[in-house]
Amino acid sequence: MRIRYKPWARKELEESKFYRENCEALIGKWRKEFARPNQPFFVELGCGKGGFISQIACNHPENNYLGIDLVDPMLGLAKRKIEEEYKKQNREIDNVIITRFDIERILLILNKQDEVDGIYINFCNTWPRGKHHKKRLTYTRQLEHYKEFLKPEARIYFKTDDDNLFEESIGYFEQTGFKIEKLTRDLKQEKDFWENFETEHEKMFSEQGIKIKALIAKL
Repeated sequence: MRIRYKPWARKELEESKFYRENCEALIGKWRKEFARPNQPFFVELGCGKGGFISQIACNHPENNYLGIDLVDPMLGLAKRKIEEEYKKQNREIDNVIITRFDIERILLILNKQDEVDGIYINFCNTWPRGKHHKKRLTYTRQLEHYKEFLKPEARIYFKTDDDNLFEESIGYFEQTGFKIEKLTRDLKQEKDFWENFETEHEKMFSEQGIKIKALIAKL
């Protein structure tokens, strides 16, 4: 997703208590960055404007969350969204961290010592052209990378509006040894599928009549 330059974003991120700039130095040490390091630890790959991670983290103080994205303007918006959500609930921001990094190189910032309990992938870039498929966050190479820091029995939670990406991702999960526990091609009709935190992006697609596809894959 392209986003306009935000001149305030870099300064606000640098001053934020829940933003980490030196993420490569934290490999194997992420849990210690949280107020309660022994809590379950989840990662959102491509947190975007923060619509999802702000809601799930604020509503689940019993878990810790790390949101990763690549560009400052996006993370700046995510930072503000998190602050807004926690302010509404009168909660201290103590169980969520955001950082800037290229997810294709994720093994430079996460390893087995981080013991990640689950990954969220929400409406990632579809990379529709065949030669670009390897850039997909659900591509086999990426899934193999995630195995290096996921705990045994960990789960990946995946949502998309794109039919081709979803169907091909099912194959990626199966090829890399993940077991698909739950699957739906119309999340709106599956009220008990999971606790769904709808984002602005998701609402837009739903209003256009586009069905949201989702799955849970277990390692």
